[in-house]
Amino acid sequence: MISVSICSPNTDLATAWADLVTRASSNVFMEPAALRVAEATGFADVQMLLAWDDAVTPRRLVGLWALQVKRIASFWPSVLDSRPFNYAFLSTPVIDPAYVDEVMPAMLAAIQHDAELPKLLHLHSFEQETPCYAALQRELTKQGGAQRILDETNRPYATRDEGVKKSGSTRKKLRQDWNRLSALGAVDVVNDRAPVRVTEAFESFLKLEQASWKGARGTALLCDDADAAFVRELVAKLSVEGRASVALLRVDGKAIAAQVLMYSGRTAYTWKTAFDAEYARYSPGMLLVDKVTERLFADPAIESIDSCSYEDGFMAKLWTARRKMVEMLVHVGPGTSAAFALEQARLLGYHEAKRIRNQWRARRASAPPQAKAPLARAS
Repeated sequence: MISVSICSPNTDLATAWADLVTRASSNVFMEPAALRVAEATGFADVQMLLAWDDAVTPRRLVGLWALQVKRIASFWPSVLDSRPFNYAFLSTPVIDPAYVDEVMPAMLAAIQHDAELPKLLHLHSFEQETPCYAALQRELTKQGGAQRILDETNRPYATRDEGVKKSGSTRKKLRQDWNRLSALGAVDVVNDRAPVRVTEAFESFLKLEQASWKGARGTALLCDDADAAFVRELVAKLSVEGRASVALLRVDGKAIAAQVLMYSGRTAYTWKTAFDAEYARYSPGMLLVDKVTERLFADPAIESIDSCSYEDGFMAKLWTARRKMVEMLVHVGPGTSAAFALEQARLLGYHEAKRIRNQWRARRASAPPQAKAPLARAS
């Protein structure tokens, strides 16, 4: 007998969660510690769906799916976002595979029948080739509700057995870049997981990101006080539980690249990266991720690494394995609604605008540089 409860992240789940992640595929963005930070800081309105096996004593947690209630404006319909907070790059629920065919329908039924929850479900960064997605699709088809796939992508991924490039032009260039960088001074990579060191290293990351093109565009974390406060608390709390660290690539003790790492179950996540643009010719971000990958797989506790990145990011040059990801809009329950039509139109418009922007940037990047005007001759 499966029951589903809906609650805030303040529920004490330490023991039940620890047991669940030994049986299910992990998702660091569903870690209770991360969800509590999102709720406590007011960064997100998080609702947890907890699936329990009531046939055993004590009852056993067999599934957790944290969703964010979002509304872009007071006049717009509310939506359940499958990413529990902004900067969560994976939204697949954590479900014991032995129960997935029971849990997924029970979770959708809980959403459908809860008077407080929106019936629009925006799935984003959801793994497509998983038992969870297959069970979700079967139940949605059974319900007959409206759904629209908005995007499908391939995320770079690596496992201990496949996905890491061992040879080729990329590997050759990395060796050359490392040697050229080493000519500038003593080069090392540090990834100290002591919480106080993680906090210090995260500040180095924030400064590097702020000084990059993200800072110039206003998208760096330090550009928004609420974002900065949330991520600082997030990394601090996760580091106490051994779930976060920051790897630094240094030259003579100076950090020139930073990679924020998160950990859950047997998976590591390369969450955020930044580097000093003055060293861009040496590919410091790629060098750091390459060294971090090697060190992570030297740890028998790590079986896979999720890039948290797009398929055209630099990690695609390092790793050959891919995970199919899907974005879709779902009306939970039979039929459709005006709210579904409105949100669908908004999201389709957003994707079209994004496509046009990317085309413009690509054309601009490929355009030949304009010739400089000749210097005026001195009279």
